Amino acid sequence: MEAAGKEEISVEDEAVDKNIFKDCSKIAFYRRQKQQLSTKSTYQALLDSATKGKDSTKFQILNEATKVPLLAEVYGIEGNIFRLKINEETPLKPRYEVPDVVTSKPRTVRLISSSGDAGSLVLADGKGDLKCHITANPFKVDLMSEEEVVMSINSLGHLYFEHLQVPLKKRATKENKEDTSVDASQENQEDLGLWEEKFGKFVDVKVNGPASIGLDFSLHGFEHLYGIPQHAESHQLKNTGDGDAYRLYNLDVYGYKIHDKMGIYGSVPYLLAHKPGRTLGIFWLNASETLVEINTEPAVKYTLTQMGPVAAKQKVRSRTDVHWMSESGIIDVFLLTGPTPSDVFKQYSYLTENSKYW
Repeated sequence: MEAAGKEEISVEDEAVDKNIFKDCSKIAFYRRQKQQLSTKSTYQALLDSATKGKDSTKFQILNEATKVPLLAEVYGIEGNIFRLKINEETPLKPRYEVPDVVTSKPRTVRLISSSGDAGSLVLADGKGDLKCHITANPFKVDLMSEEEVVMSINSLGHLYFEHLQVPLKKRATKENKEDTSVDASQENQEDLGLWEEKFGKFVDVKVNGPASIGLDFSLHGFEHLYGIPQHAESHQLKNTGDGDAYRLYNLDVYGYKIHDKMGIYGSVPYLLAHKPGRTLGIFWLNASETLVEINTEPAVKYTLTQMGPVAAKQKVRSRTDVHWMSESGIIDVFLLTGPTPSDVFKQYSYLTENSKYW
């Protein structure tokens, strides 16, 4: 007599139902920012407005479409760290900035400014080994080490900044009826979650409208990235082109799936990039819900370019693009220039002192 067949139990059957959590397609600020990616960058730096203070260099960034200026600040911090802050120049009310994580006041170093090519500004540390090369139009920042570009900011034109707005109910219906930066279509507003976002039975009301931010970073010569915990994924971060972005959003998930980019118990917006001879770090100081997209263009050893009767061979470096998107707050990012893994860990520890708030 044959034994009765046993029912097979799959680990997948015990895993959490992902439908009760948001994926990227259900996150309104992600949809809004992705909608803009097909358009050309509309930001330019007004370098004529640059002023040099005791701790930082400030200049305006203008959105050519809306004509609303942003204020950018570049800091040099001891230990080979650069800090870039971008905020509204005159916000409707103060936007949230994360307290308690960074040491009370990191010691700054004086950056030496010089004019680069036409329409550019160069900020260098005292030794001259590290430089920030700021291009005005379109706005871009190249981080250079010993004349080599190791990181570019906004080279893809993904800078995104939603300005706080007067609540709809308080707007003057006569004089300002046509002066609005959002689509008047109620259906469009609901789809993009401009003033109200719904998920299941939950409703998130945005009193001052959408306030998300975003920025891209291109890491030249890098293919191996790590960090931005906590996810039940491989140690090395994967490309996100075929699926959801990495989500930084604290969730207490029972039975979470492995090899999945959904956020779980903690969120640390700290990313490492490594290649032979150099390690870099990006510390995105923002506590709101954050999504990170990664796209690696692997190195091509040789490309053929038709120049004369003989094709020339040219080596092409790999590059990894990292796109950060957060629901609110300001852009406040620390660039940890290494150059060794140990140096990057020291730089991060210096900034946070192993902060308990992450």
